[in-house]
Amino acid sequence: MNYTSRGIKHETTKAFSHLATDYINQPDFLKNFYTNTPDLQGLHNAITDKKNKSVNRELLVEALTEQYKNIDTSEKVLANIQQLSLENTFTICTAHQPNIFTGYLYFVYKILHAVKIAEELKSKFPENNYVPVYYMGSEDNDIEELNHINLNGDRLTWQTTQSGSVGRMHTKGIAEVIEQISGRLSIFPHGPALIAVLKDAYLTSSTIQEATLKLVNFLFKAYGVVVLIADTPVLKKQMIPVFKDDLFNHKPKNIVEATARRLSEKYHIQVTPRDINLFYMKDNLRERIVKDDNGFRINNTEIYFTKEAMEKELENNPQRFSPNVVLRGLYQETILPDIAFIGGGSEIAYWLELKDLFIHYNIPFPVLIVRNSFLIIEEKMAELAGKLRIDDELLFDDANTIFSTLVKAQSHQQLSVKKESAALADIYEQIKKISAGVDPTLRQHVDVLKTRAEKNLERLEKKILRAEKRKHQDQQAQIIKLKTQLFPNNSLQERVENILPYYAKYGDAFISMLYEHSPALHQQFTIITQQ
Repeated sequence: MNYTSRGIKHETTKAFSHLATDYINQPDFLKNFYTNTPDLQGLHNAITDKKNKSVNRELLVEALTEQYKNIDTSEKVLANIQQLSLENTFTICTAHQPNIFTGYLYFVYKILHAVKIAEELKSKFPENNYVPVYYMGSEDNDIEELNHINLNGDRLTWQTTQSGSVGRMHTKGIAEVIEQISGRLSIFPHGPALIAVLKDAYLTSSTIQEATLKLVNFLFKAYGVVVLIADTPVLKKQMIPVFKDDLFNHKPKNIVEATARRLSEKYHIQVTPRDINLFYMKDNLRERIVKDDNGFRINNTEIYFTKEAMEKELENNPQRFSPNVVLRGLYQETILPDIAFIGGGSEIAYWLELKDLFIHYNIPFPVLIVRNSFLIIEEKMAELAGKLRIDDELLFDDANTIFSTLVKAQSHQQLSVKKESAALADIYEQIKKISAGVDPTLRQHVDVLKTRAEKNLERLEKKILRAEKRKHQDQQAQIIKLKTQLFPNNSLQERVENILPYYAKYGDAFISMLYEHSPALHQQFTIITQQ
């Protein structure tokens, strides 16, 4: 495969929030909501901050060793796990829920971005070690978000009646989805091998989180990516003081609310903290903990705890307490020697609400880096875009705007009446002066006539353009085809498509290509074109 890439500004895509693009551009207002800048100097500062705050590396290595004991992984992954016991080893972390079969393309982009930054840091600051980590958000219970993939325009869904943490769910019934995938992808060069991998990952695992670990390990073990499932008692014990503060004093809510109020002066708030930012998680249950006058109840259940019983439950079974988005990042940064977090625009938005929470609990705030984004244009579509002469900026407009722009550029006829409209305005100004000389009240009547004439000209211009467009109907169909292929569901490709069809076609070479074209610390949207 031969590919070229080029970077454009995120704003050009018209697909990212105002806050996300502002964060990339580093305006003064946002500087109060993070600690270090997303560049080499900021990362160097973050290393210093983390060195001054100890992490229980022994427990971390213990937990990871247990997770990987039955996983066929690479020497590079095993070495990275052991390196985490060293004081000069730091992690570059990204996080995502365990969507079946990785969910969306940006899942892959996030992880490779962590790899790229870890390797760049090693070249710049070789005295330290840097480990890319995928932190699995396995405690998420939004099954409707995680139970499907989009494949060649079809939505394939894992039907299950299970509830609670998706990561803890068994994989029963998922074989049917794998068979559907097999029917679509086995015809490609790497399809049969890929189906075998999916079967091994999902049909020999007892839970979704175990299956996700196996699949991510298969895709990224060559790059040394360490997968962390944080849903384990040995790691959650470290959060007991914070969880108590949340349960009994509601301190996180008060801190994050104050930060959010300041951020809301310019931006939409992504997360609203609750009095208690913990779920109770047991068996097939994951429900909010709600405090009342006498104790604590578990939402939508009959389970009830007195204050004393709740404190005892937390001490004895910390694994039954699951942080929501307000506390999840704090948990991540407590158990990892982390210096950077890679996330999408919405993730960066909620992290910007959390800085003061980190200060309060004396946990270093990581460098926030907006994840890589790619648009992959395969050979046939690249040829079509070249034939149509659609440039990068125009490509992100809707099909009708693209068509109108191209017709105007290519037509030998005059399709605009702007000059005539301006001349008409001058004529009406002269008429207004003449009329006002006779009767000043006629000014308003002339303005009405002017407005009516301008609207008639606008309608005429649209009719002229429509008439010219009819001569270019083949071109219109090609534009629609291009947009449908590159922007499925009128969305960015990375937010709809899945890696499986690309891997079935190209195998490991596809991941290698993404890695090579990752811009690391350059915050840009990357268009990758197959030659």
